[in-house]
Amino acid sequence: MTAESTLVVVGAGPRGTGLLERIAANAAELLPADRPLHIHLVDPYPPGAGRIWRHEQSPLLRMNSMAEDVTMFTDERSTIDGPVRPGPSLAEWASHIEEFEPYRELTDPTVLAELRTLAPTDFPTRRAQSAYLDWVFRRAVADLPPHVTVTVHRDTAHRIEGPVDGPQLIHLTDRVLTADHVVLTLGHLDSAPDPRYSADAEFAARHGRYHLPPAFSADADLDGIAPGEHTVLRGFGLAFVDLVSLLTEGRGGRFDRTDDGLVYRPSGREPVIHVGSRRGVPYHSKTDYRLQGPRAPLPRYFDATAVDALLDRPGPIELRRQVWPLMAKDIGFGHYHELFHAHPERTALPWADFLADYDAHDWYSPELSALVERAVPDPADRLDLERLDFPLAGLELGSDEELQAHLRRYITEDVDRRADPAYSADLGAFLALLSLFGQLPRVLASGRLTARSVAEDVDEWFFGYFSYLASGPPGFRLRQLLALSEAGVVRFLGAGVRVERDEAGGTWRASGATVPGHTVTATALVEAYLPKHALTRTRDPLLRDLHRTGRIVEEVVTDEEYTHRSGLLTIRPGDSRVLDPALDDGPHPRRTALGPHTSLRAAAAFARPRTDSPGFRQNDAAARALLCTLARTGSAVAV
Repeated sequence: MTAESTLVVVGAGPRGTGLLERIAANAAELLPADRPLHIHLVDPYPPGAGRIWRHEQSPLLRMNSMAEDVTMFTDERSTIDGPVRPGPSLAEWASHIEEFEPYRELTDPTVLAELRTLAPTDFPTRRAQSAYLDWVFRRAVADLPPHVTVTVHRDTAHRIEGPVDGPQLIHLTDRVLTADHVVLTLGHLDSAPDPRYSADAEFAARHGRYHLPPAFSADADLDGIAPGEHTVLRGFGLAFVDLVSLLTEGRGGRFDRTDDGLVYRPSGREPVIHVGSRRGVPYHSKTDYRLQGPRAPLPRYFDATAVDALLDRPGPIELRRQVWPLMAKDIGFGHYHELFHAHPERTALPWADFLADYDAHDWYSPELSALVERAVPDPADRLDLERLDFPLAGLELGSDEELQAHLRRYITEDVDRRADPAYSADLGAFLALLSLFGQLPRVLASGRLTARSVAEDVDEWFFGYFSYLASGPPGFRLRQLLALSEAGVVRFLGAGVRVERDEAGGTWRASGATVPGHTVTATALVEAYLPKHALTRTRDPLLRDLHRTGRIVEEVVTDEEYTHRSGLLTIRPGDSRVLDPALDDGPHPRRTALGPHTSLRAAAAFARPRTDSPGFRQNDAAARALLCTLARTGSAVAV
């Protein structure tokens, strides 16, 4: 009888697959051949893709990354303790798809045709990403050593029981799994709607109107919105882009290219969409070109040494006041490095001279502002992060039609710029912004940020600003938005949008600050945001039970002035062990959690190649900790 260790991984999407890949990479070193391990993967959705990236969703929905910018594999720039196991990006995999066949599971001829013609700079459908993730999962399983085996359960985990020092019992729908260790890689989760949406939901119910709280676009039921119905979409980010696609092309409309540009041909089944947000403009589109100059050596100012110095200082830390200036200076460095190297004719100083002065001054200092004005003659080539944040700030127009024309000009200029390699400094800034996530988790995990700074600067401002600047849609989506605007299907509300309930008429009245006094009336309201997970309102049965029984804790950041409840599951940063209130908020030795529902915020499941992804580092650290523990833990099951 051989002692076999057992690991249960709840959630088999990209994060669970990434962990499995790291287990395969590290098992030869850390798990002796005489200690067999069996891994149970539990997920009601297909392994690899999981819920968000499953094949069964609209073919209209796309990624907001180019195919060459998506990978599930470590590479030579990964700073991990385990072995680097290179693998193809989505683009590289698609370009050699014939080598990976026979691919029996890829039966959708549309997806196969897309993969065979996919260019590195294309923005793939989510179905194409689903196929890639499925292949990554199969490769990870195939790469496991013979003494590590896997069983997949297309099921839901409802409950975990078990002593701290003994076997863990994971209750599925019709069976119970016994494990030495449990990992929760649950991915993006639903929660019951935030109470702030309750009044609009109750209003809609009273008056027979349509209201959609934040939802994952692929799962949203939009049938309740009637053709021609005036509908407010509150939010201008990626959820908006997906929802508009489903409400237009998804209802039979089409885009045609003409001599005058892109034109939308309505089907007559579309609603009239009124869109607004705090900023009043859509997320900046992704660039569809590469750097024109050499890659900047990043980070330069917000690096490990700078963070060490920051954390060595006594007292609490505020992100906007003490951390952001370092981060902003790195974004500026990425921007100007590309401008000076790729477009030197638009600069007035040698790069070495500019850099010497740039190094010497703080980001918000008048000396640095004067340096940029002297070295970069055209204001269009200068980086203004505050102006980028709120481009409509202070703007007041006299009519709704002026607003429509202004927004069309703004979007046209923005998308044209993002498609023009002459402005590749924007891509330099984008890559610098990505580099910030190399050190930001250390600052977050230090516990030194004030509670108000975590709430207002990190969770409310920074991650939203990052998404707005760096995680927008492909450029063609904004050109489609322009065509929809010209066709009258989409109407812009401007910045500072407000939506009020009119009980007498049973309608919503929406207005914005950009055109004072102008309002529109709507009978449907869509909160065009992705759901934000909140542990106290989670719809995941496993987390809900653990929270109810007091075995997990929501991240709470508090100080003498403020308390912030993030809604995230608290884990220990080093090895991602779940903190357990029953253990005086110490780490549970047999429970781990990875993913966006945890307090380690900045860790995506997949990443750009050669960016030293924090998510990959977290996966590797967790996999190594698990293997070391399982190598010495008494088995839960004898087989």
